[in-house]
Amino acid sequence: MSIAAHSAKDAAHTPADRPRSLIGLDRSELAAELAAVGVPDRALRMRANQLWHWIYHRGATDFAAMTTISKDLRALLAQHFTLDRPEITRALESSDGTRKWLLKFSDGQEAESVHIPEEDRGALCVSSQVGCTLNCTFCHTGTQRLVRNLGPAEIVSQVLVARDALAEWPSPQEGRLLSNIVMMGMGEPLYNYDNVAKALSIVMDPEGIALSRRRITLSTAGVVPMIERCGEELAVNLAISLHAVRDGLRDEIVPINRKYPIAELLDACRRYPSSSNARRITFEYVMLKDVNDSPAEARELVRLLKGIPAKVNLIPFNPWPGAPFERSPRKSIAAFARIVNDAGYSSPVRVPRGEDIMAACGQLKSDSVRLTAREQKALSNTSAGAESLEYKA
Repeated sequence: MSIAAHSAKDAAHTPADRPRSLIGLDRSELAAELAAVGVPDRALRMRANQLWHWIYHRGATDFAAMTTISKDLRALLAQHFTLDRPEITRALESSDGTRKWLLKFSDGQEAESVHIPEEDRGALCVSSQVGCTLNCTFCHTGTQRLVRNLGPAEIVSQVLVARDALAEWPSPQEGRLLSNIVMMGMGEPLYNYDNVAKALSIVMDPEGIALSRRRITLSTAGVVPMIERCGEELAVNLAISLHAVRDGLRDEIVPINRKYPIAELLDACRRYPSSSNARRITFEYVMLKDVNDSPAEARELVRLLKGIPAKVNLIPFNPWPGAPFERSPRKSIAAFARIVNDAGYSSPVRVPRGEDIMAACGQLKSDSVRLTAREQKALSNTSAGAESLEYKA
């Protein structure tokens, strides 16, 4: 499917008989909605800015809470619009503090997002699609067919839901529990670029959620034609899901490589407008036992990255029910990392987080596609000890 076809699939997924959500609209769209319900032209800019403040800085879920807006206007807004979050159909917390939410949108489709905490900060892994079209063989999401793109409201709402759960309103300036966003959830962000770009622009706006572009990372499996545009327009950090150093193997485990082979992908990385020694491109490399973890492949990776400001994240494979791979042994991962590091590239080994709730890298898959009985049994074994949480927005 073409990039244009992917971008065209999203549309608004709100039934015609329901009030329109104001989440996901930019300021000009907010003003247009206000004009449509009779707000005078002279007041549109001020009212749009007030709404923006309440929605994205204070996290309001009810127009009645917007005390800087007149009571009559609040009633009018409540009559025509909503600030509803997606329904949380499952909330899980890992033994390591990782939290995962399964969110149901207005058309019944579902996607997952994950918050990974550190001592005084945390990253939110955000989904861009329901399902995925890439079919990467080591990724659980890749076993679920692509259903549709997520719209800007559905992408931004994942951030709002997480901040609701973390009680992080109004937007703090320092010490944020949600300090970073990684577009590494379900789907390929560059196959839904317009919606992702709009959502990230809302997230980066300094008068709302106010996350710096330096704290946002977009991960792609290699949609080469969109990489340069992403750098020019968003200038966020770039991560590349590489996972193999030879086209033959990458064709198998990351099938988009058949369309955009390694050489083309790396050329696009060299041209990425926002990369520098201070803002290196991250190359993600999942460690698969006896597949891509040899010293020879580590040396080839070093050769391929020459001339690119880069670091390498080595990701121990995170198993899921029916997975065709095994995690590389610690000794193999350490030897691989040493070769890359000795060549001058930072090569941290990512510590798996949230494995007991299937929230680790490569494990996300929504309940839009139900697991078989055998998969459910396997999942219950790997998820022993996970705590199910009750949560209401």
